[in-house]
Amino acid sequence: MSRLTKIARSASPGTSTQFRKHEYGGGGIRHFLRDVLAMANASIEGPRYIVVGADFDGNGKKHLYTVDAEDFSGKPSYQSLANEYIEPALRIRYEPVLIDGKKIGVFEIGDCQDRPYMMRIDYSEKLRRGDAYARMNDAAIKLGRRQLQVLFERKFRDSVSAGDIEVGFPGEIIHKDLTLRCFNLSLLPSADAGNKLAQLIKIQSAARDHDSTNVIARLTHARLYGTDDPYVDRSPDELKDEMRQIRHKYRDEDRHYLYETNGERVQLVVCNQGQEPILDASLSIVLPNHNAFHVADRLPNVPTKNGFIERTPDEIAAYPSVSLKDDSVHITSKVGDIPVGEPVEIFSSPLRICAGQELRGKRFGMRFALHGQNLRTPAKGKLRLMFAK
Repeated sequence: MSRLTKIARSASPGTSTQFRKHEYGGGGIRHFLRDVLAMANASIEGPRYIVVGADFDGNGKKHLYTVDAEDFSGKPSYQSLANEYIEPALRIRYEPVLIDGKKIGVFEIGDCQDRPYMMRIDYSEKLRRGDAYARMNDAAIKLGRRQLQVLFERKFRDSVSAGDIEVGFPGEIIHKDLTLRCFNLSLLPSADAGNKLAQLIKIQSAARDHDSTNVIARLTHARLYGTDDPYVDRSPDELKDEMRQIRHKYRDEDRHYLYETNGERVQLVVCNQGQEPILDASLSIVLPNHNAFHVADRLPNVPTKNGFIERTPDEIAAYPSVSLKDDSVHITSKVGDIPVGEPVEIFSSPLRICAGQELRGKRFGMRFALHGQNLRTPAKGKLRLMFAK
């Protein structure tokens, strides 16, 4: 029996374990964030668990309810939600387990040594920046000023100063600026395929308007795709439908072009110049977003003779957590313990970035915050990405 299965089967509601009848889903994000905060701030040692698909009746009897498989698909991405709204960073794992023929889910929240955990930004009117909860017995209690003060005082006791921490780009010295190359994104596979379809649509529409044969369309197809690609007669409307699906169809090819063929691998390092190691450190980064600025939210799939295949679980897990917003990019990474006087790489797998030619000569600010169990306050600062002319 696995550890998570044992927790789901044998544990009872308490400070370290919560039971919930139904999955959170997109409609339960506020409750998810509140529950995660409460579990993270609980006064216990070790990991904490939220069991989804199980509850207890008035007689203490456990009832199981099957959790929809879609809830484990990453939509919503519970880890990304925690990264976006909660600080400092938390490690959350969500796994399905099978009990008595029913598939339920278990959230495991890693050992939380950097309390208090609080809302980083507003989620709603009922869950605002600075809000914090703690689980006490089997209830989530909102923390007031006095409780937060106790947690902060405990955190600051025997802590390391943020002034002893340096974060930057690796080299003979730690750099604060990094120059990235820019690439012609009109050569993306989807863009190239879309341009060919646009030419076919134009030719076919013109030929039909003039009551012409499809000879011109055939010749255009041969010029664009080569004679080895057989011609298929399609109407302009059919070609337009294909055009609307072009990005989805070439998704893997585009990601390979952006993050393998042309993408820059960006690494950061942190140097602890204090007197003692930093414990259980994590780094969060915020960058501006732009339609010519591409940051991989996961590693691209691997090309094979028969298409693309997914990376191994270890490769996927090693890549930092990336959340893409309309105007910003949020990145978080668990660093672990940082020894004294020795530069430590932030990312187990470097960040993948690709910039288009529109960004030539521009600069992006890169704000970071390093959290640690024994850091008195987060070490914050700003780096710069510079795009080559």
